[in-house]
Amino acid sequence: MTNITLSIEDSIYKQMRTYSEIKWSEYVRKMIQKRLQELEILKKLPKNESVLTMLASEEVLKKEWDNEADERWNTV
Repeated sequence: MTNITLSIEDSIYKQMRTYSEIKWSEYVRKMIQKRLQELEILKKLPKNESVLTMLASEEVLKKEWDNEADERWNTV
């Protein structure tokens, strides 16, 4: 398995530490895997370039991170 380094703001890290029971690396690993699966599906669709660009944009990713589905991890 390959390791990667992820930079996050200090304030985010402090919040993450309050939920020490969550395996953050596992969560990130699953989210990356989910995104890759979505991209592979979209890759097979016609005229996919604009959709792939949109999905990869930083602002879209930020919006998706702050959604209700991700809040379920706060109670794990």
